[in-house]
Amino acid sequence: MERLWLVLAIVAFFLLCLWGMYVGWRRKARSQSVQVPPFPAVPEDAGEALLESTGVYVATTFAGEWQNRVVTRGAGLRTGAVLRLHGGGVAVERGGAPDFWIPREAITGVRRDTKIAGKVMGTDALLVLTWRAGDTELDTGFRGDELDDYPQWIEQLKIKGGAQ
Repeated sequence: MERLWLVLAIVAFFLLCLWGMYVGWRRKARSQSVQVPPFPAVPEDAGEALLESTGVYVATTFAGEWQNRVVTRGAGLRTGAVLRLHGGGVAVERGGAPDFWIPREAITGVRRDTKIAGKVMGTDALLVLTWRAGDTELDTGFRGDELDDYPQWIEQLKIKGGAQ
C-alpha cells in the first residue's frame, strides 16, 4: 500500500508539471499576441514558385534572441514544412499548423545558423530568415532536407530583397 501512494504522488507531481507548462505556454502566447501582429496569410495568387525546399519549420524567435520563441498564433509549433520562394515573398507551408507568408519587402536578412529556440546543431544546418512583422523583427528558422539548397536561397533573397 505504501508503494501505491508513492506511485500516485509521482504521477500527481508529473501531471502538475505538465499543467504548469501548459499554463506558462498559454500565458506567453497571450502576452505575445499584443506584441506580434498576425502573420500574413499566403496569397492565393502568389505565382510560380522560383525555389522550393522541404524540411522542418523549427521556430520563430525575436530577432537576435535565439532562445525567445514566439508561441502566439501557432508559431511555436515545430512541424514538417515546405518553404517556397515566390516573386513577392516566401510561403512557409506547415503541416498541422497555420501557413504564413513573409513578404519579400519585409525580409531584412537571411543566413545559415547553428541555433534557434531549443535546436542547436554543430554545423550551419539552419536557414534563418530575418523579417519584420509590423514593428517587430523576427527570425524564422528552417531545417531543410537538402542543405545544398541554402546558398540558392541566400543568393535569391540577397539579390532581389536586398537582404544581408
